[in-house]
Amino acid sequence: MKVELLAPAGSYEALEAAFEAGADAVYLGGQKFGARAYADNLDQEQLIRAIDLAHLKGKQLYLTINTLLKNRELEEELYAYLAPLYEAGLDAVIVQDLGVMEFIKTYFPKLHIHASTQMTITGVESAKLLKKAGATRVVTARELLLEEIKKIYDATHMEIESFVHGALCYCYSGQCLMSSMIGGRSGNRGRCAQPCRLPYQVYRDGKRLNNEQTAYVLSPKDMCTVEILPEIIEAGVYSLKIEGRMKKPEYTAGVVSVYRKYLDRYLAGEKRPVVTEEDRKILWDIYNRDGFHQSYYKQRNGRSMMALENEKSGGTIRNEELFSRIRKEYMEKKTPVPVQGTLTVYTGCPAILEVQAGDVSVTVEGETVQAATNCPLGEDRIRRQMEKTGGSGFAFEKLDIFMGDDIFLPMQQLNHLRRQALEALQKEMLRPWKQRKAKERDPKDVPDVKKQTAPGTLSAAVQTNEQLAAVAQTDGIRRIYADCGIFPVKDFAQDVEAWINRLQTAGKELFLTLPRIVRDRELDGRKETFTELVQKGLGGFMVRNMESYGILDAMGLTSRIVLDANIYTMNNRAESFWIEKGILGDTVPLELNAKELAHRNNKNSELIVYGYTPMMVSVQCVQKTMDRCNHACAQYTLKDRYQKEFHGVCSCEFCYNTIYNALPTSLLKEKEKAEKLGVEAYRLSFTTETEKETEKIVRAFVEVYLRGQKPDGWMQTEETTKGHFQRGVE
Repeated sequence: MKVELLAPAGSYEALEAAFEAGADAVYLGGQKFGARAYADNLDQEQLIRAIDLAHLKGKQLYLTINTLLKNRELEEELYAYLAPLYEAGLDAVIVQDLGVMEFIKTYFPKLHIHASTQMTITGVESAKLLKKAGATRVVTARELLLEEIKKIYDATHMEIESFVHGALCYCYSGQCLMSSMIGGRSGNRGRCAQPCRLPYQVYRDGKRLNNEQTAYVLSPKDMCTVEILPEIIEAGVYSLKIEGRMKKPEYTAGVVSVYRKYLDRYLAGEKRPVVTEEDRKILWDIYNRDGFHQSYYKQRNGRSMMALENEKSGGTIRNEELFSRIRKEYMEKKTPVPVQGTLTVYTGCPAILEVQAGDVSVTVEGETVQAATNCPLGEDRIRRQMEKTGGSGFAFEKLDIFMGDDIFLPMQQLNHLRRQALEALQKEMLRPWKQRKAKERDPKDVPDVKKQTAPGTLSAAVQTNEQLAAVAQTDGIRRIYADCGIFPVKDFAQDVEAWINRLQTAGKELFLTLPRIVRDRELDGRKETFTELVQKGLGGFMVRNMESYGILDAMGLTSRIVLDANIYTMNNRAESFWIEKGILGDTVPLELNAKELAHRNNKNSELIVYGYTPMMVSVQCVQKTMDRCNHACAQYTLKDRYQKEFHGVCSCEFCYNTIYNALPTSLLKEKEKAEKLGVEAYRLSFTTETEKETEKIVRAFVEVYLRGQKPDGWMQTEETTKGHFQRGVE
């Protein structure tokens, strides 16, 4: 059985420490496009050196390109950034952006692609989609249970990579816009400011649910799964991933060493290795955030997973003795690559040195060996000189010397022979990785920007019965996206059909909005009716995750799909990926500004012109953490240090929480700029608004966007934001 222990490296020093401690592979970032923009990321020269080091040690190196790229970055910068690394032998890239995936497949065809956890891979269908798209490995969403991972493996037999130790995001990775919306530092661009690690007051119905001692309601404890490694492996996980590119090399080396110990014991046949108290303490002392938990592998959520008190904020005494030991054992010593050598030195013949590492061997010739006139060289003297491999990265584990009597060769010639042989050996060892060439790029190979020429129509997305009723009776809305949770499972088909008929009479079409997160069971009781409902007039589906897309695709309903904004189409290649699948359309990304959107294909896209932006989607539940799980679809308010209030909604049927921005985005005054983008439709997105508020907002946008009136009245007095429409993100 082969299992990979995968370590983080935020610096070259951490990379070396990870290999010393026993990592099979390392993932790290370069100067661009990585999800840890503030780590001590490596420059190109260091990256190539790191690739070589990994291969000389029989390891692998993966580069993070796990951010969303804008058109200019993708078309003008990525090729030049990646080509030298590809040709140096880079093993794989970790990718979030489907446009990046398509680009890499085109120009770097032999490079393995690992689908990042930022893609929110939650089930079999999303994994199948990515396998078909060219991914060789999927990094699962951290929220998955062991049985869910097992299903993915059994259905796809892909390499599966899952996190086993380190920090956890509160939000499903890739679904967080909190840092982006609050401060313009996007987690999707590697610049997360971690607002989830700050204190919040929690209110429900005007009553505060927490106090100052339990204020860190969005901050999970760290995960530590060393005790359940066998179960994780047996669920189908191939690569055991440690989190921590922002942490020190001592952290990397210490954590890797403990996991290496218990992984080796399992692979040696010990089915359930017992973790010692000493090793638990090592992991604890290296770093923990108010304790540990075993992640989501065996539980869906819960208060026990949260670091509510944030003991770290009070300062922690570091175990200096432990850190000193780690430095001495894994950082100060550099284990060389072992080689075997045969040196032949006979008078009148050239000195010959053969060196071998693994299956690779080289032979070099030196100067002619001379007869000694007075002080012949002895074997011990020759051996001492030859074994001075210094900083070459190699060391002789065996050196055979065949020599004649009364020979002489200057020491500098022996040194030169050794250096020449080891350099040739290194070159030969790395040769298999240096033979790839990037496909030549034509600068003109850029997707065309296509624009919608007809005026955009108005659509509306609703989450409550009251909002649905308000939008249904208001003129001007052509398409309505109704949250499928509005229609109870018991009478789902009948209720949806009744609304289809009612809206068709009013000249409107109904689409169903599927849950933000779909895993094993979220669509049970509903998906069985989808095909029948389409036949009865249902327009289609708004999809918010790749798992939902895969389920509908398997039903032959791809042409009925509209992607929401959180299935990112930041660049034209990502949008083309989906259009080629045959979908109906997508939604303009929320993190591009108007100038950037002008260079994007918007012909098949909708632009959200009103709505509270969903900033976090979490399997954790604030209601349950602060009180209890009552399945009441509660709403609550988070108040930050500046007294800004963020509304949260518990979607109990689908078991996730959504936290919305403090202010709604409104582009009511931006009609002229919006029109220039050439989108297919403008969407109003309703979340917590009342029926009366919904009616007023719809009428205001109908007046401005469809009838050409100037903004006035109710919407003019409300406090709103333009989101990223003007400022964009870094």
